Amino acid sequence: MSVIYILLTVSIIIAIVFFTAFIMAVKNGQFDDGYTPSVRMLFEDELVKTPIKTIKKTKIKNKTNHN
Repeated sequence: MSVIYILLTVSIIIAIVFFTAFIMAVKNGQFDDGYTPSVRMLFEDELVKTPIKTIKKTKIKNKTNHN
């Protein structure tokens, strides 16, 4: 029965060590994304909304040019 207490104590100590190492890594920026900002310009941009007046004017111009 005393072995269980030793194993529980050791496992809790190891868990605390790993948790502390994880917290230190997060604070030091180990998990910051360094890849995405460098390729962000390669991704397609979101569609830019154009005013309806501009769309109507271009449709009218296109119709007159084709006739």
